[in-house]
Amino acid sequence: MKPRHLIHAALTAGLLLALGAATPGQGKKPRETVGTIERIDPAFDKLVPKDAKLEKLAEGFKWTEGPLYVPAGKYVLFSDIPNNVVNKWEEGKGITAFLNPAGYTGKKPRGGEPGSNGLMLDPEGRLCLCEHGDRRVTRIGKDGKKVVLADNYEGKRFNSPNDLVFDRDGNLYFTDPPYGLEKNWDDPARELDFCGVYFLPKNGKLKLLTKEMTRPNGIALSPDGKTLYVANSDPKIAIWKAFDVKAPGEVTTPGRVFFDATKWVGQKGKAGLPDGLKVDVDGNLFATGPGGVLVFTPAGKHIGGINPGVPTANCAFGDDGSTLYVAANNWLCRIRTTTKGKGF
Repeated sequence: MKPRHLIHAALTAGLLLALGAATPGQGKKPRETVGTIERIDPAFDKLVPKDAKLEKLAEGFKWTEGPLYVPAGKYVLFSDIPNNVVNKWEEGKGITAFLNPAGYTGKKPRGGEPGSNGLMLDPEGRLCLCEHGDRRVTRIGKDGKKVVLADNYEGKRFNSPNDLVFDRDGNLYFTDPPYGLEKNWDDPARELDFCGVYFLPKNGKLKLLTKEMTRPNGIALSPDGKTLYVANSDPKIAIWKAFDVKAPGEVTTPGRVFFDATKWVGQKGKAGLPDGLKVDVDGNLFATGPGGVLVFTPAGKHIGGINPGVPTANCAFGDDGSTLYVAANNWLCRIRTTTKGKGF
């Protein structure tokens, strides 16, 4: 991804909360380390140092998601979906509310998961959000105004866009499971009879890539852009699929099963389902799923993992690229890595 230097201009006063007093997790106490590191293959040691620890940076949220490191400001943004807020974490300053409301702007109070989920910077550094409650993908422009990138497929509203990724040319791929609907798949407001993976060209018309996955969730591209990875957060089909990208917006379907973790669902110490994922510079996947952040080689070999011990939603590389920020249940955590994330 290109340098992302315009984020400050993109996020102006009309859409931001005043940065006031610190909220959950801010303080000067020594940071707690949590979870365990699982080393299955020596290849894992080349990615995560043997002395690495998972640090808890902040806590007290309801369900953290979509961590995103913003290089221009050297801070991390992440969604707290039930609270309908995007929070900001800065070293030495802790947590401040950054955007509220973040994913639902309706007047009628509602429960469930109304807030934003996946967050991403486009190649111009503008913040883009998957909004559960408003059922759309949006971008915050240089003028601070929110622009709707997509909110329907062939006239029918999305279920609740979940996660997104841009290719090097600024084309957008995103997923649309039903988790943002109050009654999930059984919600009477649901208009589509499938959960899709979509492609939105930088200048062009929305395209449905596939509806073969029951609960498409996290999404990422390989460093060369030739493979699209999609997590399926269905406890009965807890898999990751890989799709060959023939050209932007053209993938080979059906996708192939990259890794199947269904047998682990519900096992002790294996909390969670396939969810958000990121790719390092060498194409290794850091994918949240049963047991925390599972690490796979590009060939689909499971070589180790980072297990916070709680359901883990998503992760993102940050700082100079060799820090992995992890959204785990009601925590924001981080761990140092030897490898670097794609785009750094």
